Amino acid sequence: DEVRDMECGEGFDRATLALLGEQEELLRRIKATGTPLIVVCIAGRPLDLSRASEQADALLMAWYPGARGGDAVAETILGRNNPAGRLPITIPRAEGQIPVYYNKKRPANHDYTDLTAAPLYPFGYGLSYSTFEYGGLEARQSGDNVLEVSCRIRNTSDREGDEVVQLYISDMVASTVRPPRQLGGFRRIRLAPGEQRQVSFTLGDEALALIDPQGRRVVEKGDFVIAVGSSSQDIRLQTTVTLE
Repeated sequence: DEVRDMECGEGFDRATLALLGEQEELLRRIKATGTPLIVVCIAGRPLDLSRASEQADALLMAWYPGARGGDAVAETILGRNNPAGRLPITIPRAEGQIPVYYNKKRPANHDYTDLTAAPLYPFGYGLSYSTFEYGGLEARQSGDNVLEVSCRIRNTSDREGDEVVQLYISDMVASTVRPPRQLGGFRRIRLAPGEQRQVSFTLGDEALALIDPQGRRVVEKGDFVIAVGSSSQDIRLQTTVTLE
């Protein structure tokens, strides 16, 4: 059967998210040689990368990177570029998990009889050549329907790099069903080795509001869990604040 070189776009529907053709067999054979293996995935949709993630020493999502994409990929692999991209989607382990996304409303997904409900890579995930330490989380109400949140980020590596600090909100008691965790904001900051910086967020109506049973956009009083981390599943700090 013919295998097209395009895997995404108008008129390019797919029955499977697996890598097409003999790509997975190619990965298996390269892995068997003991050669260090970096998989660069060029795609326009989330694919089933379970086997690739198991076999590869590194996995780079390039999407459709454009005319200078080859340069960007090479510079990243060679270490000349320190990546800081974060997934704007969730990547599933198998087609049967779809739809899969981080802010599904309660109740949370339960495991399948033959597979975990956890995604292969969660929303907000991404690695860097640098490492970062989180600390000093503070959250307080500063006005009507306004929360001020801050934390401290430190580069604990020997290389300058960017960190994408992500803030998630959990509304503990609400008049309508809410997701267990909802992105409330993010900051991308660049830190030199050993450098430390305070990161601040102001959460207002846009982040705290819900649609009530009457269809109105309102902010309800009560407890909110404020969580900060480097992805929706890599939470480093959290605290509870009561909106009076």
